Amino acid sequence: MNEEHFTVSQINAYIKKKLKMDATLRNIYIKGEISNYSTAPSGHSYFTLKDEKSQINAVMFKGRKKNIKFEPENGMKVIVKGTIEVYERDGKYQLYANNITEDGIGELHIAFEQLKKKLEKEGLFDKSHKQNIPEYPKKIGVVTAKTGAAVRDIITTIKRRYPLCEILIFSTLVQGDLAAPQIVQQIRHAQKFDIDTLIIGRGGGSIEDLWPFNEEIVAREIYDCRIPTISAVGHEIDFTIADFVADLRAPTPTAAAELAVPQINEIKNRIKQLKQRMNKNIKDKVAQNKLKIDNISQKQIFKNPESIYEFKEMQLDNIINKLNFTSKNIISENKNKLFKIETKSVLRNPREIIKPKKERYLRNFEKLELLNPLLTLKRGYSIAKVENKVISSAKDVKSGDKLDIEFDDGTINTKVI
Repeated sequence: MNEEHFTVSQINAYIKKKLKMDATLRNIYIKGEISNYSTAPSGHSYFTLKDEKSQINAVMFKGRKKNIKFEPENGMKVIVKGTIEVYERDGKYQLYANNITEDGIGELHIAFEQLKKKLEKEGLFDKSHKQNIPEYPKKIGVVTAKTGAAVRDIITTIKRRYPLCEILIFSTLVQGDLAAPQIVQQIRHAQKFDIDTLIIGRGGGSIEDLWPFNEEIVAREIYDCRIPTISAVGHEIDFTIADFVADLRAPTPTAAAELAVPQINEIKNRIKQLKQRMNKNIKDKVAQNKLKIDNISQKQIFKNPESIYEFKEMQLDNIINKLNFTSKNIISENKNKLFKIETKSVLRNPREIIKPKKERYLRNFEKLELLNPLLTLKRGYSIAKVENKVISSAKDVKSGDKLDIEFDDGTINTKVI
């Protein structure tokens, strides 16, 4: 009995061919939860799509990932569009993903929240980094489309409120794939001018229309901008990443212009008020000084100016009298001291002091003479020494020692036998 045999490879290839013939599996949408998500060095991402009862392995190749704006994460509930095929080598079927969207939430919203979380963690939204908007700018730059309601509203508002200010427009695309790089380029270009404030924005629109202001490159360029920035994107209910990074967020382009410049009529009124206040302060000061002068002129010293030096003359007389009295006392005391010194016996006969000291000196000298060993030599005695050491006993020498015997009139050298 002949039976037809198949190899494993043939079976896997056969099943793969069958799956490819199924139109449903060629373009299928599968809803589930992402788990075991990882990206290989090649850039391909591998994950498992599961529900409460089952799971399926999935892969998204690097080239397909450009279709999604956000980074998939574990636990995210998504809808995956793709194809079911067999991986012949392992004999396993899996989902080849072409696109991924979050279940119930748009992918742009996911990308927005992911980038917001990332930049906030890096500190790009910190208030400590934000610059103050100048109160009285001389020159304002505007990065926006050169046509449209937004630029007209900004120009009209600034000229109406503060016509002293110069406006520079840095034209750029504000929607589409090419908008973000142009916005970055114009922010950099604006920093080459002497600008006090930079307004960055556009009019309202859908999240897709506003998306260039949610791009990471735009956010980082605004953060690094040396000029104080005001973000003016969309309407009051619209929020973009640019709003969080900028130094100040305006709800509309018109509001941005109002925040960028003061109201000239308010400045004029303030100047007028300051002028009135200054004039009043000057008048009050003049009146106060006039009153002080009147009070001073009524004082006795101005009526009788001689009284100033008369009183001083009296003080001077008192000082002179005290000085004379003190001087006489000092002279008298010193005379008494001098008299006492002159009457002392030591000054009349100073030898009386020297005599007892001389006698005491002579007595001490005689005592020293009695102890002088040289006088003993004059009376016929001698001194024996060995190496300059005085010999006081015969026990101190031995046979063969050389002695120096000192007499009154000289020294002889001898040897002990």
